[in-house]
Amino acid sequence: MIAFEQASKSYRVGGHEAPALQALDLRIEAGEVFGIIGHSGAGKSTLLRLINRLESASGGRVLVDGTDVATLDADGLRGLRRRIGMIFQHFNLLSSKTVAANVAFPLELAGTPRAQVSARVDELLARVGLSDQAHKYPAQLSGGQKQRVGIARALATGPKILLCDEATSALDPQTTASVLQLLAGINRELGLTIVLITHEMDVIRRVCDRVAVLDAGALVESGPVTEVFLHPRHPTTRRFVAEAEHLDEGELHRDMAAVSGRILRLTFVGGGTYEPLLGRVARESGVDYNILAGRIDRIKDTPYGQLTVSLVGGDAERALAAFAAAGVHVEEVRR
Repeated sequence: MIAFEQASKSYRVGGHEAPALQALDLRIEAGEVFGIIGHSGAGKSTLLRLINRLESASGGRVLVDGTDVATLDADGLRGLRRRIGMIFQHFNLLSSKTVAANVAFPLELAGTPRAQVSARVDELLARVGLSDQAHKYPAQLSGGQKQRVGIARALATGPKILLCDEATSALDPQTTASVLQLLAGINRELGLTIVLITHEMDVIRRVCDRVAVLDAGALVESGPVTEVFLHPRHPTTRRFVAEAEHLDEGELHRDMAAVSGRILRLTFVGGGTYEPLLGRVARESGVDYNILAGRIDRIKDTPYGQLTVSLVGGDAERALAAFAAAGVHVEEVRR
């Protein structure tokens, strides 16, 4: 659906070229929820805005549904943007218009007949759970309700792609969860391709299929969320994962120094996450174990568990073999 081919972006600042995005290659498949994560200034908003040509690439190509967006004339660009909805961090609603009028606005700009506009607005407000808020103004809504209006407005013209620019960063955790659930339902029911940028790995974990990690304008890691989240390779990715897991690496290393035995990081994925494997392995191998850190949760719809444990006594090699035979990924932190 979307392809970046050596795409880059630089700005002219004080007579010099300031690179915002280094040349990168990336593909986003139709119907997936694709996350782009990075700290402030990493280039993620720039990357997102290359898709609908709110920014033009300085080098390389950006293709949407096979079309190089740089080749589009004014009419072609308007057509592209009708096929791409966008949700903003701070909602960008028109304060002087009602909820219904905000959702209707892109339809009116597109010249949609009034009767069709009214029916479409009713349909969209029902989808986002705001049918009873149609005649209110943005100032009368909560942050979560405002973002739902933004989502309904982005869906108005029936786009194939939905771009989410830090869509949950202004919301509290409970509201964030409900908005992400809504986006997941839209992806599932309408088959939209969703591109979501964030600085929170927990948002990526909850809703995305694949993820790209940006650091200082460079693509440093990408792949399925289960792989990137559970086995991060780049230091930037590891920091994001540690933040999502509320893990203090310094404290964990101090805890590990205070215990004896071999220290392992065990990763469980899928149904086996809920099996009583540790107890069985301990009985069969005679090892005692101590859980130093861990979490059981889900990556989108996939259950996972990741435990850091120390093994003392018994037959440690037999324990490692039993974990591997059960499909557990074993990383030896300390022998």
